[in-house]
Amino acid sequence: MTFYRKQDGDTSAAQACASTSTGVPDYLRETYTWAYLNPKTVPWLSSAPVVAAILWGNASRLIRKTVEEIEPGTRVLQAAAVYGRFSTKLAQAVGENGQLDVIDIAPIQVETARKRVQGMNQAKVMIGDASVVRSTPYDTVVCFFLLHEVPEAMKNKIVSALLASTKPGGKVVFVDYHKPSPLHPLKPVMSKIFDWLEPFAKGLWHKEIEEYAPDNNDVIWRKETLFGGMYQKVVAERRKPT
Repeated sequence: MTFYRKQDGDTSAAQACASTSTGVPDYLRETYTWAYLNPKTVPWLSSAPVVAAILWGNASRLIRKTVEEIEPGTRVLQAAAVYGRFSTKLAQAVGENGQLDVIDIAPIQVETARKRVQGMNQAKVMIGDASVVRSTPYDTVVCFFLLHEVPEAMKNKIVSALLASTKPGGKVVFVDYHKPSPLHPLKPVMSKIFDWLEPFAKGLWHKEIEEYAPDNNDVIWRKETLFGGMYQKVVAERRKPT
């Protein structure tokens, strides 16, 4: 969700999805260290005003669009730590009778997210990999501005794992970048930002999120775009058994 320094050279899918001995994937360490792993930059990048600026003033709107999919008292998985007030809003949405589990692959992000939900007993933050199927399925899974930050092969793994981590009758809510309309004044700006700083983001300009999922007739997909098509909200609902 933040702006990153692009790595030099191309990275194969296998290399990009590999992990170091610390458990942090190579693509994350090589491309996004200063934004997600550097203790000097994480505190100010995680502030709500910075998040609002990065999303061109749309952060609150996109959070509301996500929260409207959450029902009180349900069990929700947040597939990666998110800067700003996102986790707090989700915890408030599930309420004291619900449960919010937040996972992230990076220890510094787990520590930062824990501070945001401190005192909210319904929220738990832990080390976890969004590309791994959870042992107990959730009512709702939320994937907020994660897919644009990972290589194509990892996009497939994450979408598949999150669908498999959802109960029949539950849903996965994806909110992320989308290809803006042709005349959007910010389209050339975002194109240059992605080319320079976000090496994996344009995958979402060329493919639908649904295309990263395995063929599965028990999933119903719905999509809406926002801010002239720059952002998308895609909901994948799993059918209940008949």
